[in-house]
Amino acid sequence: MKTATHPTVVQISLDLTDINEALETARTAVEAGVDWLEAGTPLLLAEGLHGVRALREAFPKHPIVADLKTMDGGYLEAEMMAKAGATHVVVMARAHPATIKAVVRAGRDYNIKVMGDNLACEDKAAASRMLEDLGVDYIVHHTGYDERNAAAAEANVRLSPFDDLEKVVRAVSIPVQAVGGLTIEEAIEMPKHGAPLVVLGAPLTIDAESFNVASNDLKALLTEITRRIHA
Repeated sequence: MKTATHPTVVQISLDLTDINEALETARTAVEAGVDWLEAGTPLLLAEGLHGVRALREAFPKHPIVADLKTMDGGYLEAEMMAKAGATHVVVMARAHPATIKAVVRAGRDYNIKVMGDNLACEDKAAASRMLEDLGVDYIVHHTGYDERNAAAAEANVRLSPFDDLEKVVRAVSIPVQAVGGLTIEEAIEMPKHGAPLVVLGAPLTIDAESFNVASNDLKALLTEITRRIHA
């Protein structure tokens, strides 16, 4: 498919387990110029709908991504997050097509956007094309945490979304977000490679082992990263 030009977006993934720390981190991110807030999977596991509601109350004008990684019960999960204040939800390409369609239907009914995640798919370009055909609004091109760690430990191989990013970008016409094991410099460069939705989370700004903020001066770090990406 022919790829289109899409606006650059900077998103912080709040991969934290404490809502107060998540809110403080989100305030810092917003002050630094971050565009979207993500209720990361650890936060959803710890706080659930309460975490999304708290973010919506504190940041009434910011898009909020609920990283549900939905595999089943698609309509209900998307509906619940939409009613709590999420503007985006995530469904997995590995889910049954009926589940993906259900999330897309809920997205249309509740006026929220759907992000399709190709984590663990053998052919990520084909999976991304399938997700677009089923109606999702964005592709999350994702190299998983456990997958990366296993490859590094067992074969001394570094996996990253760069491995098949070009194929994914060429396969779809909707915006792509590439996540998983990127360095800060690689994340900043992502829009130049056709992935204009840049995510800052674990391990860039959040410690992937402890789910705590990784930087002592997070605002300065986020401000510089955001400035460079938007530039």
